[in-house]
Amino acid sequence: MAAEPPLLILASASPRRRDLLLQIGIAPDRIQPPDIDETPLKDETPAALVVRLAAAKAQAVAAESPEAVVLAADTVVACGRRILPKAEDEATARRCLDLLSGRRHRVYGGICVLAPGFAAPRVRRVVTAVTFKRLSDAEKRAYLASGEWRGKAGGYAIQGLAGRFVTQLVGSYGNVVGLSLPETANLLEAAGIRHPLER
Repeated sequence: MAAEPPLLILASASPRRRDLLLQIGIAPDRIQPPDIDETPLKDETPAALVVRLAAAKAQAVAAESPEAVVLAADTVVACGRRILPKAEDEATARRCLDLLSGRRHRVYGGICVLAPGFAAPRVRRVVTAVTFKRLSDAEKRAYLASGEWRGKAGGYAIQGLAGRFVTQLVGSYGNVVGLSLPETANLLEAAGIRHPLER
């Protein structure tokens, strides 16, 4: 008889990450968002921040459920070394749109899996380059009015209305939404959680 797969906890409140996992046939047994300080450290680069936060989220949840496989992720949007915030108010969202308009930026994704059989956290970093067209004032106003930006890194959601702003994308689309699936599937498979194509 095949062994039961281990309990999988998704350490994220993001419905987008849950939906991406379901897309490849993996359903978390539990969703448990961690409570950690996501403030960047002094002079911390976007690439370093996203890995640190993904690992910190996984470790916070694993400390309470050491028998489970814990998947955590983080997303950071950056123009150069400048880290864009999660937009929680319209003024912040507008500043993000002003900065992204007509420019290329990078979306950094950090993925971390902790499992009882792992000697250390397994972490992957994914980078996607995204280019926005130049946005008119009317387009910015309409997007701000939609409210879709709320709580989103960089003030936009590529899988929604902001998809029409993107003129070029190099790398993982899933990473921009919230979770790059090939890297995630490989990490989970190593922890004993297989998606349907690997069973």
